Amino acid sequence: MHLPDYKEARTRDKRKYNRIDFKIDNNIEKKYEGKTYFLKTYGCQMNEHDSENISAILEAMGFSKVDDYNQADLVLLNTCSIRENAHNKAFGMLGRLKHLKSQNKGLLIGLCGCMAQESKVVDEILKDYKFVNFVFGTHNIYQLPEIIDDAVKTNKQQIEVYSREMDLVEGLPVVRSNNYKAYVNIIYGCNKFCTYCIVPYTRGRERSRKKEDIIEEVKTLVKEGYKEVTLLGQNVNAYGKDLYDDYNMGDLLEDIAKLKIPRIRFMTSHPWDFTDKMIDVIGKYSNIMPSVHLPVQSGSSKILKLMGRRYTREQYLELFHKIKKIVPGVSISTDIIVGFPGETEEDFMETLSLVEECKFDNAFTFIFSEREGTPACKLKDNITLKEKEERLYKLNEIVNKYFLENNKKLEGKVVKVLVEGVSDKKNMYFGYSDTNKLINFSSDRELYCGDIVDVEITEAKTWSLDGKVK
Repeated sequence: MHLPDYKEARTRDKRKYNRIDFKIDNNIEKKYEGKTYFLKTYGCQMNEHDSENISAILEAMGFSKVDDYNQADLVLLNTCSIRENAHNKAFGMLGRLKHLKSQNKGLLIGLCGCMAQESKVVDEILKDYKFVNFVFGTHNIYQLPEIIDDAVKTNKQQIEVYSREMDLVEGLPVVRSNNYKAYVNIIYGCNKFCTYCIVPYTRGRERSRKKEDIIEEVKTLVKEGYKEVTLLGQNVNAYGKDLYDDYNMGDLLEDIAKLKIPRIRFMTSHPWDFTDKMIDVIGKYSNIMPSVHLPVQSGSSKILKLMGRRYTREQYLELFHKIKKIVPGVSISTDIIVGFPGETEEDFMETLSLVEECKFDNAFTFIFSEREGTPACKLKDNITLKEKEERLYKLNEIVNKYFLENNKKLEGKVVKVLVEGVSDKKNMYFGYSDTNKLINFSSDRELYCGDIVDVEITEAKTWSLDGKVK
């Protein structure tokens, strides 16, 4: 049994990582043929891609996927810990599974992902959720076959959570969610330790994959006909800093752009590591989508310092305008937290004025969510929930105004859209533009998922656009 420990997770020494290749034990491969699994994913794109790996490992063990957890022999929750809401949803699901297990004693139940890396969560499972058969974390997905097999053979709860990242594992199998868009991990973890953020504790410190492994994965996707890749990391901009002296995210973007895959995206970026080389490369290559997610979190330099963000309001705005100047037609989205401990009305007004200046194409806005074990928990919070809710409402009014204003600029223009499916609207398709805007559109000819088509925008709405194929 291995239990998570925040003190150990906080340790930041310099270590080299061995590259090891995944291989499933011959005694476990296909051992569970005839059994079914249900996998529920919470959280970010990294979690979604982890679930693609988990599904492939389970299927290598012989499990087949079902869409109804009531019909499954194994139910696994891949969890998120970034905010309290995701945390509560996962425990609510465990409550439903407890009832199901009382009717089906042979049901296997597992929990993994970021919540599994929290000491409090594991303590709660050990105390009150003894029906959960196994728990593993973000650092040892590759051990899943042995963890499940041990849980079955011993009939004892298996807790295998490592507080610190171990080796970099390559060759994990993957069952991709579609045949035209793919996630590709390029870096794991984060070294920034923003005071409100649990990610460095749950995902570990920054570890970059070797460029050769990444490029080879993208080459394979190109051969298989994929039209879009999204390069993933908690902080993709830090790529290569731990591995190379003279090769970074700008270089990687350029090398992948030269592979001629039609669309390249990346997320998430930290403003601190966004280099001029990156901006130049994004502006230079047409297959790197002109869409940048650039979280600001607050418009107040005072609050940014309390958050541990390592840049000021002025530095963020300088970067923002540089990207706008160099990358033609770029759309920039952001994340904003309101009600951070110590945020005054004046600080909040600075956030609103920054939004008025930047006119973001999209923004994910949140009320501060306290995460146990982070430094922000120790800050005095003198803002009432009512005040926080009022601030969020005011902020959303402004960001929504600019969503619509930016979308209106596209009316009458032709944009390229990757077809992703049939819309809920009658006889309409949907997909995303190069600037990552949702488009619902009609077509006189039959289209297929993965097609990239020219769409004339006929009507702009706040969160989507309507159009027709040219």
